[in-house]
Amino acid sequence: MRYLPHSEADRAKMLATIGVKSTQELFDVIPDALKIKEPLDLPATSPEYAVEAHMQALAGKNHTGGDGPFFVGAGAYRHHVPASVDHLIQRSEWLTAYTPYQPEISQGTLQMLFEFQTQVAHLTGMEVANASMYDGSTAAAEAILMARRITRRQKIIVSGGLHPQYRDVLKTYLTRDEGLVCRPPNRQGTARIIDEVDETVAAILVQTPDFFGHLHDIEALANAAHEKGALLIVVVTEILALGIIEAPGAFGADIVVGEGQSLGNPLGFGGPYVGLMATRQKFIRQMPGRLCGETLDAQGKRGFVLTLSTREQHIRREKATSNICTNAGLCALAFSIHLSLLGELGLKKLARINHANACKLADALENVPGVSVLNKTFFNEFTIRLNTRAAPVVQALADRGIMAGVPVSRLLPDEGELSDLIVLAATELTSDEDIAALVSTLTEELS
Repeated sequence: MRYLPHSEADRAKMLATIGVKSTQELFDVIPDALKIKEPLDLPATSPEYAVEAHMQALAGKNHTGGDGPFFVGAGAYRHHVPASVDHLIQRSEWLTAYTPYQPEISQGTLQMLFEFQTQVAHLTGMEVANASMYDGSTAAAEAILMARRITRRQKIIVSGGLHPQYRDVLKTYLTRDEGLVCRPPNRQGTARIIDEVDETVAAILVQTPDFFGHLHDIEALANAAHEKGALLIVVVTEILALGIIEAPGAFGADIVVGEGQSLGNPLGFGGPYVGLMATRQKFIRQMPGRLCGETLDAQGKRGFVLTLSTREQHIRREKATSNICTNAGLCALAFSIHLSLLGELGLKKLARINHANACKLADALENVPGVSVLNKTFFNEFTIRLNTRAAPVVQALADRGIMAGVPVSRLLPDEGELSDLIVLAATELTSDEDIAALVSTLTEELS
């Protein structure tokens, strides 16, 4: 039986209601060039063990950094995840990706999300946080929509230091939207967007550390924005940086969003990850996503509920503050467990180790002929310039077992002046031997 066993009469009535003649018309928006004209060349049937062997062979071509020196970052970072995190999230009480739709019967899940929100609020220096978003990029997009609702303005100024893929997500959310002003990529981290703020601006969006690794003075941006009635949105793609860098909320940020993958969540070839969002108490009713609150039950006992969740989020979607009705529950749990194991002192120590390793890496690369480090400030990630195109060099090193960072041209292919740049990251897993191998091999490739 089909999942939705509609009769022909049912289908005809549904099509008539939405004003199309056939189901095929629903696919007319897809260009013909993208449509499959003939069946895919796939085996008709295969035994389970053959499919399993084939999939394992494909998976074996992937590299997660565990089999050689690894300096890839650019929004997704290789950190150690304690074995206890994986053990705990696989308990039957937790092993689900979603908040229950009858949530009050799942007090353990709600308490975990409440604690997660508390942790995110403390990390970001904000007053309230939600129960996670899909990932950092969609959280950033939701933040600019939130800023527009709050200010009743449309113009958003996006810093040139924003991660290119985050910028692409913003453009996808706001297709053909003239109010979205994206400044060109700035490899030196020196572009001044502060002078562009006026009474028409809803928000400034800035990333720190930015895509190229530079740290930014967000207090000056916050003051400039607030003078004109605008908001400051701060994006943090490497959340571990907040273990050593002052929280954005302390410098006047109004909305802080970020990617929480670095804590508890291993590299996953694009996901699943966990988006973070925090804001000021006065903006709480405009914050999208789910929010867990603490209360007392009829017997006066402590309990947890989903709160400020309007029916529009689930039913009347055209009137919703967001169409994100769920959260990255399992990834948020992993984040929360890892952060709980670290504690405040452990987080600070881990952040210092990351920064120290990045400093050692930068110092070592400065001595390689044909290499210059662009950054004056960075946390655990920075940008280098080569005396040649970067992409072929990165590929050559990858062929020799060294993942030497991300060539900027991979994410910004239309920016020719950036073709000689590589973004590299160092974490607590970066050893002195890894750095020595990179320096030696890179020297050979550039000679």
